[in-house]
Amino acid sequence: MAKKRSTAKSKRTSRAAPAAAGHHKALRPTWEGHLRLSLVTCPVALYTATERTSEIHFNMINPKTNNRIRMQTVDAGTGKPVDRADLVRGFEVSKNKYILLEKEELDAVKLESTRIIDIQEFVDADSIDRIYWDEPYYLAPAGKTGIEAFSVIQAAMSKQNKVALGRVVLHTRERVCALEPRETGILLTTLRTHDEIRSTAEIFDRDLPKPEKGMLDIAEKIIEQQAAAFDPTEFKDRYEDALRELIARKKKGKLVATEPEEDEDDGKVVDLMEALKKSLKGGGAKKRAA
Repeated sequence: MAKKRSTAKSKRTSRAAPAAAGHHKALRPTWEGHLRLSLVTCPVALYTATERTSEIHFNMINPKTNNRIRMQTVDAGTGKPVDRADLVRGFEVSKNKYILLEKEELDAVKLESTRIIDIQEFVDADSIDRIYWDEPYYLAPAGKTGIEAFSVIQAAMSKQNKVALGRVVLHTRERVCALEPRETGILLTTLRTHDEIRSTAEIFDRDLPKPEKGMLDIAEKIIEQQAAAFDPTEFKDRYEDALRELIARKKKGKLVATEPEEDEDDGKVVDLMEALKKSLKGGGAKKRAA
């Protein structure tokens, strides 16, 4: 099935520049370089694993003229327009005090892309907290040269059931990344750094009350009743779907009426035990069909 979908996509985007071997020909890679494990190196291409082409994007329109609005760059002090080409970047060191940085200065500290993903170590996947996982990419052989080396690295990783850690420079920023075998390729996921993770002490600063055994037993039974296998196709962006439906109706010239929102919080004090019992009897959310 996956091969058929890839072929269809290739036909739709046949004018795109060729990037890699096989069914990746029509896809444009995000990054191209080499994957290196010790002394074994092979050319690879990196592709984004997710796409946002289906998202709805809006433009700001003047309803009196139906023309798009262009945002203007204005000096906060004088109120006069400023040409973007004349602007420089500034880092705020205190209120209204900035260190100005020229483009040449910023370029001087940019990390040069070495075009090499160097595998540094291997770890168990379970040892990486899920909060560190960031953006996923697909890593595939680039052309026929070195495809055997890629196959050896991928197969060895699969057999050892380990996740490789390395570094890659994307958009002038060096990112730590995790690599794991997926089908006939590799899934590369950039990882957040420890400094990017907010401490839970800022949020979870209080002790939770110990639940009563009766309530806990009922809550556990509710969880068992609603247990299901994870199926990502079951989950849709309901807001996005509602927007599309709204746009479709407007396009047909239909009047759009809004319904008053129901107030879920009516101010009544909820009997937790009673609510749990009703949920156990099926009064709450229904389990998805298997």
